[in-house]
Amino acid sequence: MSMVEGDMSNRSWASTPAVRRSMQSNRSRDTKPELLLRRALHARGLRYRVCTKPLPDLRMKADIVFRPARVAVEVRGCFWHGCPEHHRKPTANSEYWTAKISRNIARDRKNEKLLSEAGWLLIAVWEHEGPADSAALIAEVVGRRRGGSP
Repeated sequence: MSMVEGDMSNRSWASTPAVRRSMQSNRSRDTKPELLLRRALHARGLRYRVCTKPLPDLRMKADIVFRPARVAVEVRGCFWHGCPEHHRKPTANSEYWTAKISRNIARDRKNEKLLSEAGWLLIAVWEHEGPADSAALIAEVVGRRRGGSP
């Protein structure tokens, strides 16, 4: 093991240098599920902001934001956000990942509560959900909140 790898493992959450490289390559925006959903929403004639804060004081950036309707959409990855259907606990470094996923879930709930208190609706779409069905639901909600038809 090189000195660089040894130094990295002492400071990193990753169990191996390969895991670290893999996790660093994960995108925080413009993921395939996000792009498919945005394409489906755009095809329905909806226009939105991408990767922006719904509220200026909120640390969270939503994946898709409909400002006039006060609707924020978050496309959640099954692993990162603890999907009740598909999340499985990792075997390597499980103590770290269990705590990390728990913190993510708590943060998601906190953000949803803060948005709700400010009059916003957060729609969580799981990565495994079909983009057409999700877009139909979002279009209906946004239409209703705008006071018109979807």
